[in-house]
Amino acid sequence: MFANIGLREILVLVLIAVLLFKGGELLPRLIRGLGDAVREFRKSSR
Repeated sequence: MFANIGLREILVLVLIAVLLFKGGELLPRLIRGLGDAVREFRKSSR
């Protein structure tokens, strides 16, 4: 049943598990960093 799971699928499952366990503290920082990066990109492209 699990013989056809590749490396990509395992990495996705690990990422989901990390977000579930550490998501409360990690996810807001990631989203804030992404927003800052988009803001800087827009500012520099003007």
